[in-house]
Amino acid sequence: MSGVVLVTAPLRTDAGRERVALNTAYVRALARTGLVPLVVPPILDPERACAALDRVHGVVLTGGEDVDPARYGAPPHAKLGEIDVARDAVELALIAGARARRLPILAICRGIQILNVALGGTLYQDLASERPGEIDHADTQSRHPLRVAAGSLLHRTIATLETTVNSRHHQAIRDLAPSLRATAWAPDGVIEGAEPPDGEPWMLAVQWHPEDDVEGALFRGFAEAVRQPQGVA
Repeated sequence: MSGVVLVTAPLRTDAGRERVALNTAYVRALARTGLVPLVVPPILDPERACAALDRVHGVVLTGGEDVDPARYGAPPHAKLGEIDVARDAVELALIAGARARRLPILAICRGIQILNVALGGTLYQDLASERPGEIDHADTQSRHPLRVAAGSLLHRTIATLETTVNSRHHQAIRDLAPSLRATAWAPDGVIEGAEPPDGEPWMLAVQWHPEDDVEGALFRGFAEAVRQPQGVA
């Protein structure tokens, strides 16, 4: 049994033409589990974008631009990257709509950041300058160790307490949203995974890029949740 899931995407300019540009790795990772991704353009009116939630069985929040710090009451940092206020508005509306419908949510990279902001948390706008440490989180060529909280949904989904991940980002969770708990960390303490308390609808948020890894446990776990009534964890 397949399910249709809503997937967010950034805008890109190619040869002077603006395009909705979803990394095909997300499509392939979801398709391998039997899910059908429905890409929602970030230029839609938020209310119209949310209309799609009545026709899907889950939501994937993908990577991309920095989150506008105005969304969590902070002034822009000197090293703030590109933002897309229209995409922020669409994704914040989709998060609220998905939660109201109890749809499973898988949030990846920027996804964990916008989800944390949507639920009342804040972000480091630039880790290298605001929280310097031994790990270069923006290094696109390296991996770093990951520690996972025992008994968490993330632990049950990926079936390991320690692994390595291809985390590449310059923003990250600063203040965790009150309704989330941290369930994975880099060795320097940066939060790499978060989820709601047990009993809530299925939701996993990760800072790394599982779509680029051969092992697809997170996507299989998401697919199983999509096929359950109301996506219960």
